[in-house]
Amino acid sequence: MAYRIPLNKIGLEGTEVELVDASLKTGYLASGGVFSKRCESLIEELIGGTCFLTTSCTSALEFSALLSGIGPGDEVIMPSYTFVSTANAFCLRGATPVFAEVRRETMNIDESQIEALITPRTRAIVAVHYAGLPCDMDAINAIAQKHGVLVIEDAAQAFLSTYKGRPCGTLSDMGCFSYHETKTFTSGEGGALIVNSADLVPQAEMARDFGTNRSQFMCGEADKYTWQTLGSSYSPSEAVSALLIGQIEARDIIISKRRKLCERYQDALSPLVAKGVAWGPHVPADCTVNYHLFYLLARERRERDALIAHFKTKGILATFHYVPLHSSPFSRSNGWERSLPVTDEVADRVVRLPMFNALTMVEQDEIIDTALEFYR
Repeated sequence: MAYRIPLNKIGLEGTEVELVDASLKTGYLASGGVFSKRCESLIEELIGGTCFLTTSCTSALEFSALLSGIGPGDEVIMPSYTFVSTANAFCLRGATPVFAEVRRETMNIDESQIEALITPRTRAIVAVHYAGLPCDMDAINAIAQKHGVLVIEDAAQAFLSTYKGRPCGTLSDMGCFSYHETKTFTSGEGGALIVNSADLVPQAEMARDFGTNRSQFMCGEADKYTWQTLGSSYSPSEAVSALLIGQIEARDIIISKRRKLCERYQDALSPLVAKGVAWGPHVPADCTVNYHLFYLLARERRERDALIAHFKTKGILATFHYVPLHSSPFSRSNGWERSLPVTDEVADRVVRLPMFNALTMVEQDEIIDTALEFYR
């Protein structure tokens, strides 16, 4: 079915087309050229850390798992309410995901329950910043430091969001971003790994170069490059990097448009909150978000399904979000299923509303009126 108002639509806000055209005219299309280096430098200037562009957040997560030295027998704590890539990255290394509960008010991992899940086999905690809202990173880092485990941010949705004035992706040992077409900033596909430990940077450079010392060779520090360690092909093409530069340079325009849309949703749908029939996102005072998405929490699953169906009758695409990983067929077949009642509850209640830069006020009014109409 074709929807009059989709859930997402790509918005080009700056010089993206010109930059991609310029990248193609250089005659160098692979990774590691002028535009890749410029994009990585731009990200580093904005948030800090050492940036390694990747083809997706999935590859950034797999990159982080490789750098972590995680392997068979290890355990990695993560929320169940996340995309499957969060778990796959570590399962591919032979590790076991240990699924944690989330908080209703933020949809992020419940930091108060993490410590009880730590065992001698725990190697890392993955903090997923749902909807671009940062987790309670001070609490998570304190637990990790106490037990000597790594913290990795799955910041797929949180590029340029901040926690206590600090950018997401730089609040832990490593951070992973997505620039998929559904995200606030997009290159169609794409991602980045931010390495915040200087000790890991040389290893990351070799892993990014297929496990070779190619970077040293290119700098004249080695007379040849050879296989040194495990690695893979993580880097995007120059055209992808050029597109992302254009998006990031237009960040003020993008954030401003999305902020207005989210604030308008929040204000217009506040009567539903007052009536106690639906709830929107909650942003703590010490956090800022990048306005990645806007959702409502219905009272229960049947009501959520009915609301989505009601939007559909109007030609509006609204959807639920993740199916929790702990109850998936793959988790059940591996014995990873566990009781997570809050996760199950919120997953059954989430309704994502259309959210994209080019969403017009007329379209948004129709979405708002449709939601209010359902609850009359």
